[in-house]
Amino acid sequence: MGGSHEEIQSIMGYIAATNEEEQLFGILDVLFSLLRTSPTRGQLFLLLFEPGNADILYALLLNQKYSDRLREIIFKIMEQMLKCTNVYERSKQHIRLREVGYSGLGLLLNEALVNTSLIKNLTHQIINTDPVINFKDLLSVVYISHRAHINVRVAICRKVLQILQFQPDAAHQISQQVGWQDTLVRLFLKAKFENGNTLHKHSRAVLMKDNDKNMSTEDTKKNSDEKTDEEKITSFASANVSSDQWSLEDRHSLDSNTPLFPEDSSVGELSFKSENQEEFWHSNPSHLSLDLSGIDSCEMSDSGSQVPDSLPSTPSPVESTKSFSVHSDRESSITNDMGFSDDFSLLESQERCEEELLQLLTHILNYVMCKGLEKSDDDTWIERGQVFSALSKPGISSELLRPSDEIKLTLLQKMLEWAISENREAKTNPVTAENAFRLVLIIQDFLQSEGLVNSNMWTEKLLEDMMLLFDCLSVCYSESPVWVKLSQIQIQLLLGFIGRGNLQVCAMASAKLNTLLQTKVIENQDEACYILGKLEHVLSQSIKEQTEIYSFLIPLVRTLVSKIYELLFMNLHLPSLPFTNGSSSFFEDFQEYCNSNEWQVYIEKYIVPYMKQYEAHTFYDGHENMALYWKDCYEALMVNMHKRDREGGESKLKFQELFVEPFNRKARQENLRYNNMLKQLSSQQLATLRRWKAIQLYLTCERGPWAKRKQNPIHWKLANVENYSRMRLKLVPNYNFKTHEEASALRDNLGIQHSQPSSDTLLLEVVKQVKVSDMVEDKLDLPEEDITARVNVDEKEEQDQKEKLVLMEDCELITIIDVIPGRLEITTQHIYFYDGSIEKEDGVGFDFKWPHSQIREIHLRRYNLRRSALEIFHVDQSNYFLNFKKEVRNKIYSRLLSLHSPNSYYGSRSPQELFKASGLTQKWVNREISNFDYLIQINTMAGRTYNDLAQYPVFPWILQDYTSEELDLNNPAVFRDLSKPIGVVNEKNAKAMREKYENFEDPMGTIDKFHYGTHYSNSAGVMHYLIRVEPFTTLHIQLQSGRFDCADRQFHSIPATWQALMDNPYDVKELIPEFFYFPEFLENQNQFNLGRLQISKELVNDVILPKWAKSAEDFIYKHRKALESEYVSAHLHEWIDLIFGYKQRGPAAVEALNVFYYCSYEGAVDLDALTDEKERKALEGMINNFGQTPCQLLKEPHPPRLSAEEAVQKPTKIDTSTLNLFQHLPELKSFFIEGISDGIPLLKATIPKNQYRSFMSQGSPELLITISMNYVIGTHGWLPYDRNISNYFTFIKDQTVTNPKTQRSINGSFAPGLEITSKLFVVSHDAKLLFSAGYWDNSIQVMSLTKGKIISHIIRHMDIVTCLATDYCGIHLISGSRDTTCMIWQITQQGGVPVGLASKPFQILYGHTNEVLSVGISTELDMAVSGSRDGTVIIHTIQKGQYMRTLRPPCESSLFLTIPNLAISWEGHIVVYSSTEEKTTLKDKNALHLFSINGKYLGSQILKEQVSDICIIGEHIVTGSIQGFLSIRDLHSLNLSINPLAMRLPIHCVCVTKEYSHILVGLEDGKLIVVGVGKPAEVKPSISNFISHAVGDYFGSPSFQLIEKSPLGINKLKAKFDFSKGSK
Repeated sequence: MGGSHEEIQSIMGYIAATNEEEQLFGILDVLFSLLRTSPTRGQLFLLLFEPGNADILYALLLNQKYSDRLREIIFKIMEQMLKCTNVYERSKQHIRLREVGYSGLGLLLNEALVNTSLIKNLTHQIINTDPVINFKDLLSVVYISHRAHINVRVAICRKVLQILQFQPDAAHQISQQVGWQDTLVRLFLKAKFENGNTLHKHSRAVLMKDNDKNMSTEDTKKNSDEKTDEEKITSFASANVSSDQWSLEDRHSLDSNTPLFPEDSSVGELSFKSENQEEFWHSNPSHLSLDLSGIDSCEMSDSGSQVPDSLPSTPSPVESTKSFSVHSDRESSITNDMGFSDDFSLLESQERCEEELLQLLTHILNYVMCKGLEKSDDDTWIERGQVFSALSKPGISSELLRPSDEIKLTLLQKMLEWAISENREAKTNPVTAENAFRLVLIIQDFLQSEGLVNSNMWTEKLLEDMMLLFDCLSVCYSESPVWVKLSQIQIQLLLGFIGRGNLQVCAMASAKLNTLLQTKVIENQDEACYILGKLEHVLSQSIKEQTEIYSFLIPLVRTLVSKIYELLFMNLHLPSLPFTNGSSSFFEDFQEYCNSNEWQVYIEKYIVPYMKQYEAHTFYDGHENMALYWKDCYEALMVNMHKRDREGGESKLKFQELFVEPFNRKARQENLRYNNMLKQLSSQQLATLRRWKAIQLYLTCERGPWAKRKQNPIHWKLANVENYSRMRLKLVPNYNFKTHEEASALRDNLGIQHSQPSSDTLLLEVVKQVKVSDMVEDKLDLPEEDITARVNVDEKEEQDQKEKLVLMEDCELITIIDVIPGRLEITTQHIYFYDGSIEKEDGVGFDFKWPHSQIREIHLRRYNLRRSALEIFHVDQSNYFLNFKKEVRNKIYSRLLSLHSPNSYYGSRSPQELFKASGLTQKWVNREISNFDYLIQINTMAGRTYNDLAQYPVFPWILQDYTSEELDLNNPAVFRDLSKPIGVVNEKNAKAMREKYENFEDPMGTIDKFHYGTHYSNSAGVMHYLIRVEPFTTLHIQLQSGRFDCADRQFHSIPATWQALMDNPYDVKELIPEFFYFPEFLENQNQFNLGRLQISKELVNDVILPKWAKSAEDFIYKHRKALESEYVSAHLHEWIDLIFGYKQRGPAAVEALNVFYYCSYEGAVDLDALTDEKERKALEGMINNFGQTPCQLLKEPHPPRLSAEEAVQKPTKIDTSTLNLFQHLPELKSFFIEGISDGIPLLKATIPKNQYRSFMSQGSPELLITISMNYVIGTHGWLPYDRNISNYFTFIKDQTVTNPKTQRSINGSFAPGLEITSKLFVVSHDAKLLFSAGYWDNSIQVMSLTKGKIISHIIRHMDIVTCLATDYCGIHLISGSRDTTCMIWQITQQGGVPVGLASKPFQILYGHTNEVLSVGISTELDMAVSGSRDGTVIIHTIQKGQYMRTLRPPCESSLFLTIPNLAISWEGHIVVYSSTEEKTTLKDKNALHLFSINGKYLGSQILKEQVSDICIIGEHIVTGSIQGFLSIRDLHSLNLSINPLAMRLPIHCVCVTKEYSHILVGLEDGKLIVVGVGKPAEVKPSISNFISHAVGDYFGSPSFQLIEKSPLGINKLKAKFDFSKGSK
């Protein structure tokens, strides 16, 4: 196997990620085999040499838990690679650690890892796989090995010595390495025994006993004694040179079964065998090894000071290690010296190892100092001197195997031998003579310092060698003044040997000095005194102690006295001195004379002073020079160590960067891949489980095939879907419902409330640090090119482009329930969010994916007062609130803008600029939008969102009358004063608030003055109002520490809540939007136990409503009416000034009594200034609970709204703005247009709402699409804007309709017997596509209106498709069929433009038992509604296709109802038209029924006519009937708003234009009736004026091209166009 790049990457990824040693070993073993035997190994080598592959295996060496077996195989793989001939040498440098060095690896290795195996393998790799040995690497390994056990060091020393002996330049190479002296000296350090050592004593003793039957102690001793040191070393180093030198180490195979050593051991096991032990290897495999696992090495810090071991670690019994068998065929090369006799103890073996290490190491040091450094200059001697400085270094000298002076002595003796041999060979070489001279000075200094402390230093060998060297030097320097100096040193040293040596040494030294003196001429009195004084001291000592030394000294004394008798005037001073001239009694006489007063006075008075003077004069300078020399040596050593350690540190960093980090990165990537796969599997399983649950729910629901007779009660929760007025109206089943009985019990059993201790003081201190003085607008300063970076790519190109990742960032998805961590990815086509939370809701999580074309708005948002969030709104009204790191938010925003679709808007603007540019205020002032819509839009722009409870939209209390039986909206007294904050609406409170503000003073100077310590909008307040609706019930309980709040504090009554506000100036809660649209929050539908009131003991259940409200729905209806009333319209701007406007802050706020606690204001604190995570979380919690003031949108007073009369009469109202016919119902007129298709019923007439209009074509006609019963399609021109003509509109007929040659018609045969109605046709919102159904082949067809061709033909239903409908945003189409199912289809889009229908349905909806007759769909409310011949209406969700409920319109008779028609309002109200088919005489044959979005039946209205088409606009229902009546009804009461307009002929379709200016009515006779507000008396234009105005801009219009392609002339206009003619 050669393997591919991907395969090797996968293998390496797995190696990095797995922690299983067995698996790792298996993989590496296979890899090793392949590298040796695979025929395609060349390719494998090349792949492994790529960075990030084989090299990362080094990182495995650092893992303490792996055994040597694994490390062995790693080194084997490395060896194979380094010996590979297929690649260039330079490719191997990375594996050789050439740019890193081995020192970094050594620093990263744990103490326990430095064992025989590792050192052996590293050394082997350096020596055997490189053409030339790299001595820097070798010394790095030597440095690592100082932390290993002595046996390991012995082994590496053998290797080094072998190299020194067989490679001529090795000593020189080593001497060139930085800090080599300290590196080698560290090998002398002691190995420490752990306290737990006794545990193994018995096994060790047994082992030692068995280990050597062949050699006795005596033999061993004799063998070692017979050899000289030199011979010993050579035998150690060079025995069996060709074989592996790791003779102290077990030969472990990789698949053996012998136990090795515990994981916490810091040394390898070491076996000792003699050459006669072959049999033992075979017969006793279990007794092979000497267990030294208890031995630990001492850890040295980088600076060289010794760091003691920590407490001994106890090996875990669980950590059993792998075991290995022994290769018996591999011979170990051990000399006889390594044998042990029966009674050798562990300590003796230890001592033998130490002895061998000392021999080897001193030999190595000597080699390097003598052969590596051959010069004799100062620098060379400073290099040599550093060895001795390293031995004397504090922290090391006390931790050596032997005292440092012993080691130095050994070294000096070896150097002496070298000097003697060198000077013998090269008699006249000045370099060797100079080196010998300097060595003499060092030995002199050594003996005069260490020798004074330890007399053992004055050895016989040293004496002999020194004398030999002096003899050699006397030849070299005989004529030189240097010899005088040398002879002085010689005499000093001989006198020292006489004074401090043992008898043997003393005898030799005396004899030597005697010989010297006999030939020496002594002319200097001081010198004579010096020699005499020194000898007298020894003489007197020996006489006193009666030692034999006296006898050695007498001949010497006799010679000396005879030489200096006259020189020192002895004849004068010592008249009694015995004669020296051969007297036989001189021995005894002189002994006696030494005790005489004469002799002692002479010595003390004359000799000793001159002796001292001579010593000072002769040797002081030398002593000083040596002191300076040692100082230089020590400094040089420290510099070199520092340099070495710095290089080591750099090597460590590089090693981490090049090997450890890529390894960890690979491990992370592999783990990520693995976890992603697990996640994928898990999500697949969860998705499957979810699907099963969904299927089970469907099968067992009331309309499912396995419907349970008794259905389980369903509980509900609020869905997060909202309509285009941002109302969250819809409840969905809550399958994880909890009754919260525990929370109720905790509340009721509670004695004292244990509130959390206040952390206000801490917070105030924290707040002080982060307070901000000036507020900056939240605005993006993007470079111009960033905003305009979007390139308009051709749609086709965009489709063909591959999706590319643009940006990826971590973020949080903020929902009211939770903060979900995740990742946002922006590609060239979509936005993705990946939920990163561990536990996901329903196992699904919050992942989402949206195409850029579906994004409608992107808003800059705050989260916890930090400008770090974005809120993204889509065309279907779904929205997502994402929080980022502060600096990331703007990057994401600008990137989204550069990719934004044409649908989306809002450049890099602040909320203030955005509000100004939106034109909302002017629309509201002109009464073009409702009060509710204006308030919700202001909230949105000011950063209020349903996704964050701390920034929930805020609405005003608008009424103050909650007690009257009837609500009179014409009476100003029922309304609250909107010019004042809610806290001071009651005049009594105003004075108290003003005084509180003026008297407030914060001693810390942090808190600004304020009127209110609480806020009008905060999370607790939102939960307070919505406590009856999940998920707010759960959130409330969480806030209250797992319990419901006590009943008296609950929201239980609207009148009581208002009264509490009036009485308590500290309660300043405003309302939430739900008070104006969501009746369900006032009812306890889930039957939670909310407790009883303390005084009345009344159970808190549904909210108590004002007397004027008959039901929750009635309250919402009337409250909403009040919001849209004239009074509120006239005063709402005052409240906006307080909350969003100029009275929000500053002097105006103070004056208006509208200042809140400063922490609630935007920009008041900078959370990023807090580095302490706890403090920041505390402050975030405080902000969250306290509430946040919205962004200030206006800094000047808000303009008031026009009254209804002013709006109509406003003279500036431009001519092209339309009138809303629903605001002028009494003034409706009908205008008819002659024959679109004469005599052929007009089935469909519609003006699609989203027709694309370029800037150039503004003001040109839009398309009005008609379909007649003969399937002919008309595309006419339509302008609704014109107030200068009597009917306010222009209609331009498509002449192709009546011309058989040019007319376009729908192809395909409709099913026989099927009634063809408008329900079978849907036109896309951009007027480009026509969807049609009802064909005999059960198909749905899609036709391009621009090309006049069928572009797709989809058959998925099992029977004829009977009805179609599309949603408001043009994303989905729904079809109903005789096969009793409905299908939801996705309308496919390119760049936001519809181009067809998906080939497969998005959802298939079941449940009906008869053919489906009518359908409706609302994507924004996630609801699909279908009515059937079975008399029921079923509601499903779109996204999950989940069955929600069945609506059954009431019917008094027992006859079967059908549902021929239905419609959905913007607020999700469902209007159902039902009919009974059997008898025609029944009064209630036809009826309209009203249901709420949540399935509540709200009322019915019996109809006298049969409805043919129905649509809902705002608060009105528009119906057309077969009897020819056009009716407009109020949505809530179902009552007629005006008398029906009679059309005289059956109506086939009704359609309201998008501006609500006209109703299009298609009649039986093919006429199109346009109903609108007309004032014919006002303007009577001539026909020519009318023509020019009507079609003035039309000729250049692109729309025109769709209608007529033949040339046009003004003369033909009358023939071409039919204009509206009068009122009917």
